[in-house]
Amino acid sequence: MTPMAQDSPRASEVKPAPDAFARRLRLERQLRWLAAALSGLLLALCFPNPAWSGLTWFAPGLLWLAVLGTPVRQAFQLGCLSGAVTALIALRWLLNIPFPAGAVAGWLALSAYLSLFAGTWAMWVSLTLRGGEFASWRDAASEFCGRGWLRRAGWVMSAAAGWVALEMIQARLITGFPWNGLGVAHWRNGPMIQIASVTGVYGVSFLVCWCSLALASAALLVFFRPAMRFAWMAEGRFPLVVLLILVGWGFNRMMSSARSESPGRNFTMALVQPSIPQQLIWNDAASPERFEKALRLSAQALATRPDVLVWPEGFLPAFSESQLAEMTKLVGTANAWWIFGADDADSGPDGRQNVYNAAVLASPSARFEAVYRKRHLVLFGEHLPGVRYFPFLKSLIPIGDGFTPGAAAVPFSVPTKDGAAVVLSPVICFEDVFPHLTREQVLPRTDLLLELTNDGWFGESGAQWQHCANAAFRAVENGVPLVRCANNGITCWIDAHGRLRDVAGGERGDVYGAGFLRIQVALPASAAERDQTWYHENGDVFGWSCVALAAWLAARSGVPRLMQRIQARAAAKS
Repeated sequence: MTPMAQDSPRASEVKPAPDAFARRLRLERQLRWLAAALSGLLLALCFPNPAWSGLTWFAPGLLWLAVLGTPVRQAFQLGCLSGAVTALIALRWLLNIPFPAGAVAGWLALSAYLSLFAGTWAMWVSLTLRGGEFASWRDAASEFCGRGWLRRAGWVMSAAAGWVALEMIQARLITGFPWNGLGVAHWRNGPMIQIASVTGVYGVSFLVCWCSLALASAALLVFFRPAMRFAWMAEGRFPLVVLLILVGWGFNRMMSSARSESPGRNFTMALVQPSIPQQLIWNDAASPERFEKALRLSAQALATRPDVLVWPEGFLPAFSESQLAEMTKLVGTANAWWIFGADDADSGPDGRQNVYNAAVLASPSARFEAVYRKRHLVLFGEHLPGVRYFPFLKSLIPIGDGFTPGAAAVPFSVPTKDGAAVVLSPVICFEDVFPHLTREQVLPRTDLLLELTNDGWFGESGAQWQHCANAAFRAVENGVPLVRCANNGITCWIDAHGRLRDVAGGERGDVYGAGFLRIQVALPASAAERDQTWYHENGDVFGWSCVALAAWLAARSGVPRLMQRIQARAAAKS
C-alpha cells in the first residue's frame, strides 16, 4: 500500500475495513501509545538513579517508531506522553522539597512543561518525514524502507539535529532548564564526551540520537526488506564508524594531555559538606547549632593545612558579628583563605534594598577581597517575576521578595602557600548546568571553576548525582577543572576531561553525610598553558547550526502543508 495522495481521502475517511484489518489498526494504535510510554521510561532510567546510560541508544529510536506515519497532532500527543513519563520519573526528587503542596505542584507543572519539548520533536519528525498519512504503521514503515539510502540517512541525521535544536531552546526558554540532556547520561564515558570540547554537550546528544535513529531504521529494513542486507548493514554502520572515530579521538586527546602535563602548581582545598536539612537552614533558632557544626568541621578541615577553606551555598546565609569574628579568627590562625556562600545586600537606584545570593572570598586577615553575586536565579525558588508590582504573589511560595541577579562574573584570586596564585571562577547552585552561562564565567585568567551549591532541598536522592552529571560537561567544554562544594552530595572535583576524581564519602560510601574533603588539584604553571577548547573560544556554533537546520526543514515541510489545508478548507466552503 502506498502513501495516500494529497487529493485522496484521508485515512479516517476510507471505507470501513474488514474486522480483521480494523482490529489490527486498533492494536497498532495501542502499541504506539505503549511504545511512546516505554521510550519515556527508558530515557528516565538513563539518569541517576539507576543511571543505565546504555538505554539512550534505544529511547529516541523507539519514540520515532511510535510516531511513524501518524498525523502531526497525534505525533505531538505521543511525544508528550513520552516526555511526561521521562520527567515524572527522572524528576521525582522534587517531591522531597520540604513544602509538600508546592513540591507536588512544581513536579507536575515542570513535568508537563518538559513534555512539550518531546511532543514538539515528535511533531517535527512527523512533519519533516513528508511521507503523507497512512492507513497503518506497516504501510508507513514500508514506504520509509522504500526510499534510497542517502535519503533515509539524511533524514535520520536531520532528526538528530532537531533533537539538539530543542535541547538548545530548552536551555534558554523562560530562563531555561537544561537538565538531563540526552548526552548527559554518558558523563562517565570519558573518551566519548571529549567531543563536547568542540560542540558542547549538544554534540554528544546528537551522536546518541543519530545512532539510536539509525539502529531503528536498520531494524525496519531487516523486517521489511530482508533482501537488502547491505543496505541495512550500512544503515547502522555509518554512524557507528563515526562514533568509534570520535571515541578514538577522545581517548587520544585524554592520553595526549596526560603525557604533556607539566608539574605546574598544586592547589590544596578543603571542602566542607555540612549536610544540613533544608528545614534547619530556614530555622533561625537552629543557627547556633549550625554554627557549632560549622566550627567543628572547619577546624578539622583546616588541620590538613589547605590553601583555601570552602563552604557551600546556604551553610549559614547570615552571620552574627560574633560568629563572623570567631570564624575569621579560626581561618586566620591556620593562615588559610576562606570562600563561603552568604546573602549580600545593597541599595538600588530607586532606594529599594537588593538582596543577592553571593559567594565571598576572605583573606587570612579577615578582609573581604571579592564578592560574586549569582547571575542566574532559580525561577520560583529564588525569583518570582512581578512580585514587586503584585505583592500578593509572595503568599504563593516561601521566598518573599526573592533575590536580585548579579551583573557579571567575578574572579577569586587565591595565593598558595608556595607563593603562586590560583584564579577561581565561582558559580552558585544550578548555574553550572547552563553551558553558555558557565562559558562566560571562565575568564582568560581562570584556572578552575568552583561551584557552591545546596542540594539539601531534595533529601538523599538522585538529584545530587544528576546535578553532578550535568556539571561535569562544563569542565570538558571549557578545559578547566570543576570543584564542587555541596551541602549534601556531591562534594568532589572533576578534572578538565570530565573525569570524577575525589568524592566526599566515596562514590560507594555516604556521599550525603556530613564531613569534609581535602583535595589537591594539579594545575598548569599558568592559565595560558591550559587546554584552550574550541567550544570555549566559539560557543554554541554546533547547537545554533542545528537550530537553523531544524527551523529550515520545519518551514520547508510545514508551510506547503499549511497552504494545502487552507486551500482545501476554502474549496470545501465554496
